[in-house]
Amino acid sequence: MEQRQIGDLSVSAIGLGGMPMSVRPTNDEERGVATIRAAVESGVTLIDTADAYSQGESDFGHNERLIARALEGVDADVLVATKGGHTRIGGAWNLNGRPDYLRSACQASLERLGVDQIGLYQFHRPDPQVAYEDSIGGLKDLLDEGLIARAGISNADPAQIRQAHEILGDGLVSVQNQYSPSFRSSEPEIDVCDELGLAFLPWSPLGGMRGAGGLGDDYAAFGAVATKHGVSPQQVALAWELARSANVIPIPGASRPESVADSTAAVHLVLDEEDLATLA
Repeated sequence: MEQRQIGDLSVSAIGLGGMPMSVRPTNDEERGVATIRAAVESGVTLIDTADAYSQGESDFGHNERLIARALEGVDADVLVATKGGHTRIGGAWNLNGRPDYLRSACQASLERLGVDQIGLYQFHRPDPQVAYEDSIGGLKDLLDEGLIARAGISNADPAQIRQAHEILGDGLVSVQNQYSPSFRSSEPEIDVCDELGLAFLPWSPLGGMRGAGGLGDDYAAFGAVATKHGVSPQQVALAWELARSANVIPIPGASRPESVADSTAAVHLVLDEEDLATLA
């Protein structure tokens, strides 16, 4: 599969987002394991998760444990990128960006993933109750102590990206923001990532669990280009994102092996200038 860079690492141009396997009221763990293994077999070497990808507080860390189980015994170099800074107390998505909390969250993720060092650890979302530089300083401490190999940030605006880059230097390798045909307001963040040499990992690149299935109907241009090439509108969306910048690495979520196969095929779809103009 085509490769793209996250810091010093080459990873597959299409990753796998683990959220759909763990946040639904009912999750099929065996199908989740099969989906993760199918992704790796197809050449995916980036899997994105978070400690908060769960139904709630009672099974906090569910997706991390699922990924660790699926990768046990798998002979492949896979970068597992996880995140901390969200809590699920009472089932709600709350925030905690305090450095001491990020440390404890990181240590718990290390244990759940069964590793001595997390390859890419991302601050999940800015906490308005904590100064952003303090949260990023907490990430730097994790880097300096070797608990994480690389740092990333998520849901950050251009000023926060620049601030994190000033604090973390080369330790900052990625930004993960929402970006899809239905959500294009992260264009400025992509431009900053291009300037600073950071990977941009679009979350919900197909419009999320509710929007992905109807992408071709809701956004007719993607359906039209899909018909032209004889592929799915979802493949067109991922190819469109890959064409946006060499630093973009989409991480579509999946809960079935069939979805993985369709997503990874997007690396072979070449959109011409007419296609890109239609999708603009």
